[in-house]
Amino acid sequence: LTLEISVLMAQFPSKEIALRSYEFRTLGLGYANIGGLLMNMGFGYDSEAGRALCGALTAIMTGTAYATSAEMASEVGAFPGYKKNAKQMLRVIRNHQCAANGNTNGYEELSVKPVPLDHENCPDSDLIKLSIKCWDDARKLGEKFGFRNAQVSVIAPTGTIGLVMDCD
Repeated sequence: LTLEISVLMAQFPSKEIALRSYEFRTLGLGYANIGGLLMNMGFGYDSEAGRALCGALTAIMTGTAYATSAEMASEVGAFPGYKKNAKQMLRVIRNHQCAANGNTNGYEELSVKPVPLDHENCPDSDLIKLSIKCWDDARKLGEKFGFRNAQVSVIAPTGTIGLVMDCD
């Protein structure tokens, strides 16, 4: 919600970037210090359990953000560019839902299949259940109301920001 509000208050480097930001209302929700979380939990950064845990947390964060975006759209409308992109955006949401369900098949119009959420190696089965629910909610609400934001999350390289935020 705070990031959505910030679209109206942000200062952009050019008129073109400002117009695109208003038309698509892209957000940059993400996380920091996930490496520290893995270390504290005793999972290797590149272990199967570590990747599965990060995948589940990312699925929950992004699915919840899209569900919230659809809830906002029910109150204030979808982003201005949504109508011309609705079919494609709903396809993307369904593909994410398919990945959250751990499916290796069933993706729509993809030449490269994504790596599905690893249900077997996730150290917390409740995270898997929540991941599936988040994407089910995002799809159902999005089909009904559209979305307020064309993009809700971004996972950036963590070098510099990790130092600034005093990450482990």
